[in-house]
Amino acid sequence: MLRVAVVGSGPSGCYTAQSLVQLDSEVHVDVLDRLPCPFGLVRYGVAPDHEKIKSLQGSLRGVLEHERVRFLGGVRVGGPGGLPVERLRELYHAVVYCVGAAADRRLGIPGEELPGSWSATEFVSWYSAHPDAADAGFLRGVRSAVVVGVGNVAVDVTRMLVRGAAELRPTDIPQAALDTLTASGIGEVQMVGRRGPAQARFTTKELRELGALPGAAVVVDPGDLALDPVDDAALPAVTRRNVEVLRGWAARPPAAGGRHIRLRFFLRPVELLADGGRVGAVRFERTAPDGRGGVTGTGRYEDVPAQLVLRSVGYRGVPLEGLPFDPATGTVPHVAGRVVRDGAPSAGEYVAGWIKRGPTGVIGTNRPCAKETALCLLADAPALALADVPVDPLAALRAAGIEPVPWHGWLSIERAEAALGARLGRGVVKLADWSALLGAARSA
Repeated sequence: MLRVAVVGSGPSGCYTAQSLVQLDSEVHVDVLDRLPCPFGLVRYGVAPDHEKIKSLQGSLRGVLEHERVRFLGGVRVGGPGGLPVERLRELYHAVVYCVGAAADRRLGIPGEELPGSWSATEFVSWYSAHPDAADAGFLRGVRSAVVVGVGNVAVDVTRMLVRGAAELRPTDIPQAALDTLTASGIGEVQMVGRRGPAQARFTTKELRELGALPGAAVVVDPGDLALDPVDDAALPAVTRRNVEVLRGWAARPPAAGGRHIRLRFFLRPVELLADGGRVGAVRFERTAPDGRGGVTGTGRYEDVPAQLVLRSVGYRGVPLEGLPFDPATGTVPHVAGRVVRDGAPSAGEYVAGWIKRGPTGVIGTNRPCAKETALCLLADAPALALADVPVDPLAALRAAGIEPVPWHGWLSIERAEAALGARLGRGVVKLADWSALLGAARSA
């Protein structure tokens, strides 16, 4: 029997566990997560109004309910108070790290630290009920917002800023976030990219959802589209569809009343300007195509009023104490998933997901990535199986002062969230803090 620990219960972790137990009937997998809840970004990164994507929890659940897979929540690996990587390696024949890319890329401009300036991830964590998130007063006194970035996460946060109560109430959004968002006084959200529409990273389905929001109008400046001289026939299909949608919006007459979503292009943020001790505006430099797929500054500037600025310009992996790390790529050095230490593969240590390949692809991209790592691990299995590890690592975890949340503890959290929703006259409503989650888990 081969005992494997998978650190992280998001898609990459679950797909790794699935590949291992499907490919070898002698493998037993413990899926560890520092949170008491499984599913990673599917639970805490997908917008609450995206029920189809959130339904992926059903397939991930099937993995974690497999007879040779065990979920152990509330187990921190590495860092202060966490189980050292070296000790974890002693408890299992192999360890696969699927810890994602937890940090946001920064703009690197003056004023970025002002109150009212946040990463999109911080905002998403708040309305997704991540227990580390807090109501930081995101929307207090906010009349207009700027979202820097033109990818799917930027579209998500833009959409959530203008959603009404009727659309959000049926979702699992925590009650405090629902109350705050529906009482918001935001009248305008500007989503801004430094390059043109043909370089935007959003998908057409996500983009079209902005145009279907009740009580909100999408505004696109025809001049921004004219700046991007593209050959439609040469564009990838998704980009061509995006440009067609944007042209349709640009051709509409201006809408009166309601909230407005303005999609802006060829603007590069250069400074966040203060007003009364917090963000009051964003200074942008107008850019222009450089003929090589990039942009160049024009020396012309525009100040856009905003009391809330959300940056959504990409993710980045962070070092895990005890593992090697490449700061240039934000990943763990590896060869086909085998962790590399001092220029050579390290026996029994593996990576999968974003910490392996960087923050690229969609949820489904994690399947082949996980399978590659699993195949490498199983190829190494004869040598790994010679290691002397505990019959059951759970006793050693408890001896280290760690009391994992088992699968039935997670099921108890689910029941508590259903009960909370019933009391509020809603469907399932997420518990939003550590004490409530752990209290529910231990009530089992």
